[in-house]
Amino acid sequence: MTTRRQFIQIVPVAAGTALIAGRPAFAQANLVNEKDPQAVALGYVADAAKADKAKYKNWAAGQNCSNCALYQGKPTDATAGCPLFAGKVVGGKAWCSAYAKKA
Repeated sequence: MTTRRQFIQIVPVAAGTALIAGRPAFAQANLVNEKDPQAVALGYVADAAKADKAKYKNWAAGQNCSNCALYQGKPTDATAGCPLFAGKVVGGKAWCSAYAKKA
């Protein structure tokens, strides 16, 4: 059982941890690796310009994660979540074969 005194001591530590967890460095730790099996299957590349244009005929100049309908951040965010890569983030300048233009 937690006493009131223990609770008051725990709250600042928890709040500090939450602030640190929200920093961009934390997001980098969860950045999708191009060699992850899911990334390989989708042709994910960290730089859209390096997409295999011969293999992925649906690739077009200007396509990247930041303007994809699946990108869960603002277009100006450097990284954001993507439902295709649970628990990880993708780079805004990245690309994969599941690209769908944002409406």
